[in-house]
Amino acid sequence: MLILTHTTLASIAHTAWLGLSASEVRSLAILLVFALLFALEALGGCRNNPPKQSRQSYLTNLGTFLMNDTLMSLMSVSALLLVAENYGHWGLLHGMKNPVLKEVLTFLGLDLTLYLWHRLNHSHDSLWMFHKVHHSDPSMNVSTAFRLHFVEVVLTAMVKAGFIMLMGVDSTVVLANEALITLMVMFHHANIRFSGEHWLAKLIVVPYLHRVHHSTLRKEHDNNYGAVFSFWDRLFGSFAETEPKKIGIESVPGLGILELVRYGLSPSWLPQSKPIAANSQTIEKMIAEAAYYRSKARGFAPGYDYSDWLEAEKEITHRFGKDKKRRANFSFFCCSR
Repeated sequence: MLILTHTTLASIAHTAWLGLSASEVRSLAILLVFALLFALEALGGCRNNPPKQSRQSYLTNLGTFLMNDTLMSLMSVSALLLVAENYGHWGLLHGMKNPVLKEVLTFLGLDLTLYLWHRLNHSHDSLWMFHKVHHSDPSMNVSTAFRLHFVEVVLTAMVKAGFIMLMGVDSTVVLANEALITLMVMFHHANIRFSGEHWLAKLIVVPYLHRVHHSTLRKEHDNNYGAVFSFWDRLFGSFAETEPKKIGIESVPGLGILELVRYGLSPSWLPQSKPIAANSQTIEKMIAEAAYYRSKARGFAPGYDYSDWLEAEKEITHRFGKDKKRRANFSFFCCSR
């Protein structure tokens, strides 16, 4: 189905449809799918989020999209088309005679590239600083797909441009790829559940798989990086199936549009009007996270569980013995990652 859809989108990109350009068809498809998924969420979402929290999520995410992602997305798509037109003639797949096979290999290669890029955004603090904006939504829904910091949008466009030059991707295929991946990202962020979801998850990323990726617990959200196909996670050992207890980033409150922009430009900033509560439950979670990564660093060798916990407890307790400002910053670093 995905291959047929991708081929159909590529065919549409070659021609006008109902008097619309290929770019306009792409935008219309995204708008219609967004409306459908939004309606399904309104009829009864998978997770019952507080109404006030949900409203803020939709408004902030769509506002962020309109404020910076619209401009940056338009620029990135135009830039990618320009790269394809000027450099797509000498890539690895340019000389392939079978157009359908070329499209399939291109799409698989792009999805793998996005998987690896997404994983890098979690493993490197300099990239996580921007990517954490996407994870900060406490009410995951279809609009969360557009909750991206403009710096991450630019960096992702550069990664895609490199892929286009390496593989030799035609401009029409670029447009089809962008459309299909956007639709899939909207789909797996949607707050929905449906029959056959677990069966479909054997091939593609579905909502219940991606909810794990938005868990507040790092040992859960450092999994399921795929954009379209779920077998990359299975192949590279980052696949997880569980229902997270909580979505978002621990101790990070709901943020407004301008706050999100600033939040993505700093490793530790949070609004002063919304301080972090360093209660016993938060501290215990921080100790558990710190102990987990001490164990992970030695390859989960048995026999060190108790000592890992004691060392983590000592470190966290020492940190919280300092002034309030440093307590808040440390809580942010531990709980957000």
